[in-house]
Order: sequence, then structure tokens, then C-alpha cells
Amino acid sequence: MVPVTIVRPGEGELLTSKGPSQIRILEDGSHTGHRLGIGEITLQPHTPGPIQHRHAQHDEGFYILSGTVRFTVGQDDHDAGPGTWIIVPPGAPHTFANVGDDPAVMLSTFTPDLYVEYFRDLKKMVESGQPVTAETMTPLWKKYATEISSEYRS
Repeated sequence: MVPVTIVRPGEGELLTSKGPSQIRILEDGSHTGHRLGIGEITLQPHTPGPIQHRHAQHDEGFYILSGTVRFTVGQDDHDAGPGTWIIVPPGAPHTFANVGDDPAVMLSTFTPDLYVEYFRDLKKMVESGQPVTAETMTPLWKKYATEISSEYRS
């Protein structure tokens, strides 16, 4: 029989637990032949997201479980509440933020799973005390075929 993986509440790999966001890896790709990675992202109220960017090698999906998340795609803002699904194909500029007064929780998918390792590397960067800026993120994003979008609004 093929084994089934079960990740219960409080389990999974917690990559960030301090600060305005928390990322818990539910599937790192090791059980899916590296076709799919899944993370649960919690954003505290009034938390900005990453600099608007584009991925060249993976699709990224977001399913809102609670709260409201503002997705910016190019110059357009879209507020997404519980039950909303957003799929970002390679090349599409995007970012997200919690602009509300309540925490927001979303499931994020990565196909293939390569971006799970990005979050592990980001954790190491933050823990080393390095600031998270466009300048410091560029080499990390380049490693994962990601770049700052030309639509980026500072």
C-alpha cells in the first residue's frame, strides 16, 4: 500500500514564528515527487507582503481561509476573503498584504515545490539579522527564478 501523509494542527515545519507572518509547511514536496508544495501562511493585521515580484518556474496558488488578503497584480488591487482562490502563473506580477484589522490565514501551493526551499533560505537570512530589502532579497530570489516586478510600487 502507498503511504498517506497526515499533517495535523500544530504539526508541519514551522519556518517563521516571530514577526508579522508565520509560515508552516504542510507538504515540502517529498511526498509528491516534488510536483507540489503547500504552506499555511498567517499574516497579522496590517502586515505588508513581499515586494511585487514574478516567478519564472512555478505556479503559486492562494486559498484564503480567514481574514481578508489584498492581492496586487501589476497596478490592480483585489481584496480576497475566505473561500477565494487565486492562481498566479509563471510571469505574473504579484504581491499580497493583510490591510485589515484581523489576522488572515491562507493556504499557498507551489507547483513544482521548489519555492519551499526559498522559505527555508529566507528563514536563515532573517535569523542571521540581515535586513529584508529589495537589495538583500534579489540574490535569494534569483536563486529561485524570481525577480522584482517592473510594476513594483514602493
